[in-house]
Amino acid sequence: MESRQRYLSSINAALRPSKWRASYEELVTKNVQTVGQIESALRSLTYIIPGRYRDSELPSEVVHSGVQILSLYHDSLVSKAIAKLPPTVRRPHPTPHARYTKYWTSRSSFYHKVALTLQTIQYTELLWEMIARRRGEKIRWRVIVFIEIVKAICRLILMRLTNSRPLVSPPLPEREQDPRALEEHESDWNGMDTPASEGSDMSWTMPRTGLSLPSLPDTNDISNYLISKVLTADDVKPPKALLHRVTGQGQLAEILYIIRPVIYALAMQRWSGNKRSWSPWLIGFALEYGSRQLAKKDLKERVAGGLRGLTGLERDELRKRGWAMGWWLMRGAFYENITKAWLKSVTNKLKNKPFLDILGGLLEDYEYLWDDYYFSTATL
Repeated sequence: MESRQRYLSSINAALRPSKWRASYEELVTKNVQTVGQIESALRSLTYIIPGRYRDSELPSEVVHSGVQILSLYHDSLVSKAIAKLPPTVRRPHPTPHARYTKYWTSRSSFYHKVALTLQTIQYTELLWEMIARRRGEKIRWRVIVFIEIVKAICRLILMRLTNSRPLVSPPLPEREQDPRALEEHESDWNGMDTPASEGSDMSWTMPRTGLSLPSLPDTNDISNYLISKVLTADDVKPPKALLHRVTGQGQLAEILYIIRPVIYALAMQRWSGNKRSWSPWLIGFALEYGSRQLAKKDLKERVAGGLRGLTGLERDELRKRGWAMGWWLMRGAFYENITKAWLKSVTNKLKNKPFLDILGGLLEDYEYLWDDYYFSTATL
């Protein structure tokens, strides 16, 4: 009887969800590079599937959204694994974005929950639009406007939690290095600032202690070695100082930037019967361009040194937003009246040409996304 109870208890323990989860977490943290390669392969697959067969966009987007959400979970696992490493293990110097987002996620659990909600919505918004479209155009536009309102509320909350600092994209820390690689690097470290190189003629083992002196950097690479050890002004700043607080016209610019997608979606809903109407496009573009110019003007007047006095994180965010404005070429009336005809002419020219016809085929397959789905070109 006792042996039977032990057998049943062992089966229950093996089937316990917590044990499966622990095994999965260990698998991910010990194979970070392999997991990353699998994620990239699945994402690439979702870029190829659309247009290959009827109604292929929905299963393709299900896979893409699932991979993106799973990547968020994997990011948290890797971050926890690195945090649990012994203090003696040297961590790589984090990027300004990682320092800033880690500071707020560790300081405020509410910030982490809101940022996670925002990221999840962004990863699944196109999928919800595809599902809603099957219920009709009215339902589709209601869902689009609702999603944009929820995202705007999340961004306004994040702005409030960071004491009126601009948003960063993404609002959560990105995946760090492989914790296993850090441990292996630490095992080869000789206690000095340079790792001992195997088989190097410059290394020397002390006969009494058995310790080896570190190898010197290559004489041809001394400048790069020294530069890599220099701390910049951003490196010594506290994380929250990596973004200046916005007030006055700067705060107005950030709020306009946040609510622009809501106003644009409402305008698109209003003129949904006429895709070629320029009114929604002009409203949306004017709001985004105006908020950008207002923000730059505020930074020039308020920050010491103007735009040259910006931190690296602020410059990166401005650059991202600048590049994102290029997607206005693929939206609304600009796409319907100008870009669409140009793309068709390009795809026609690429047909029946070696290698180039593959690119033409991909462009042709994606035309229906740009034609029919709002979130296919959303950047915020």
